[in-house]
Amino acid sequence: MKKISKKMQIEVLKSKLHCVKVTEANLNYMGSITIDEDLMDAVGIIAGERVYIVNNNNGERFDTYVIRGERGSGCICLNGAAARKVQVGDIVIIMSYALMDFEEAKTFTPKVVFPDQNTNKIL
Repeated sequence: MKKISKKMQIEVLKSKLHCVKVTEANLNYMGSITIDEDLMDAVGIIAGERVYIVNNNNGERFDTYVIRGERGSGCICLNGAAARKVQVGDIVIIMSYALMDFEEAKTFTPKVVFPDQNTNKIL
């Protein structure tokens, strides 16, 4: 069996907003997800970053990029084609991943936040 190279890069979970409520779905927008800036800061997600979304209500899984939403609004808005994969009130999980060295990945701890499901506010 070949030894794993220490220079190998692997993709690991970096950030996770666990079980937030979709507040809007805007089909007539060019694409993306708008996220309350407080939530973005809490897990270290930045505008333009690629995120993966899992819809707990219907099982849809998809990816898009982040747009900064109004701070303190609790906004989770799927835009463009992604709006077809959710309905307002659905519960979603939003995750981002990062590439890092194999050794660094062993000790890395992702930022995970469990906001209030009714308000999307950080508890």
